Amino acid sequence: MAAPTAWIVAAAPLAAALAALAAAFLTGFDQRSAMPPDLAVRFYGFFLDRYPLFAFAIPYGVARLLAVALAPGRSGALRRVIGAALGLGLLLGLSLHPTFGGMVLRAGFGTASGAFLNGTPMAAAYALGAAAAAGLFGSALGLGAALIGRPGTPRPGSRLRRAGRAILHALAGFLALWFAAALIGLAHDAGFGPWPRRPLDARDAAIAAGLLTAGALPHLLLVAARLRRATRAA
Repeated sequence: MAAPTAWIVAAAPLAAALAALAAAFLTGFDQRSAMPPDLAVRFYGFFLDRYPLFAFAIPYGVARLLAVALAPGRSGALRRVIGAALGLGLLLGLSLHPTFGGMVLRAGFGTASGAFLNGTPMAAAYALGAAAAAGLFGSALGLGAALIGRPGTPRPGSRLRRAGRAILHALAGFLALWFAAALIGLAHDAGFGPWPRRPLDARDAAIAAGLLTAGALPHLLLVAARLRRATRAA
């Protein structure tokens, strides 16, 4: 895979998250926007109010899986289509069922709350909650990518060595997503307003864009580096 293609594949998820943010800002989308009642009941609520930037993390994950499905690689078209469908179903199910946040935010909130109630300092409890959320979200991304077939050419080496590299990549990916989850969860502490109770203003949009970009950057660089190494090893 050429270096420019590697950067496109790596940057596409962040571009999708920022595009979703721009669309919400430009259209003035908020709770007063027309939405089917059944969908509104499932979308609005505690988790969207408390962790609003997760609404833009979901497009990040969707774009990540689509980028893997569309990137050059050895997987056939049928595997890509089936793998993308299964991966997207898992990601969206974990993120949106039974309501917004799904098991991802519920796991994070439950872990942090339980740790804090058992005497863990607030900062450490928050970090544990972010780790739980990142673990579920990252598992959906990783399993989806594995089902699709990761882009690039596999690096040479023994099966044991390839397994070791896969474990290291998974650990690095988890740490990158853990950082992202912890950062975007601090949106209100960073001054982000009460969206979606009112439309995004320019200040809120700028704060959200900064947090999303800073949070996604480690994962973006990690994906780009892995793809470029695969290119050099081909």
